Amino acid sequence: MRKASINRQTTETTIDVKLNLDEAGQPEVKTGIGFFDHMLTLFASHGQFDLAISCEGDLHVDDHHTVEDSGIVLGQAFRQAIGTKKGIKRYATAFTPMDESLSMVSVDISGRPYLHFNADMPVEKVGQFDTQLVEEFFRAFVNHAMITLHIQLQYGKNGHHIIESMFKGFGRALSEASQIDENQKGVPSTKGML
Repeated sequence: MRKASINRQTTETTIDVKLNLDEAGQPEVKTGIGFFDHMLTLFASHGQFDLAISCEGDLHVDDHHTVEDSGIVLGQAFRQAIGTKKGIKRYATAFTPMDESLSMVSVDISGRPYLHFNADMPVEKVGQFDTQLVEEFFRAFVNHAMITLHIQLQYGKNGHHIIESMFKGFGRALSEASQIDENQKGVPSTKGML
């Protein structure tokens, strides 16, 4: 079973994450930011991951530390859970519609952190959530999971729908890339390691 449990405590946030890549569960997400909780729940549900994440952050300052640090710890949990990467598919791409919005999310579980994020948000906030934090979350995840991630907004008008499309697509692509391929012998790299 590929799973991880990580606790991280700083002066800005205290975060607990439990992640299981091989079981679909009912996500338990409590960060204190309603919209972000909704997005992480969608990520886990559409990725069919068992995810529990709780965060107590300095929300009196703003949401930045909570969102970024959640990405850090979730990325660390993914890296720990994926383990040796032996037998995984490694690559996956998901095009995900959400009403008028469509995004493309492409993942390579490469061992090399890289984020390409191309999305012009039509609004600065969704409710009280700062839409700039979407890219910050994905960058934090990528840097600590050691994956390559490309997110391209194809089109969209509604900020909520755009971000929802991305998080659903991220769950779908990461799940597919993480799956074990019975035809894959060893690590999916001609170098013999990822």
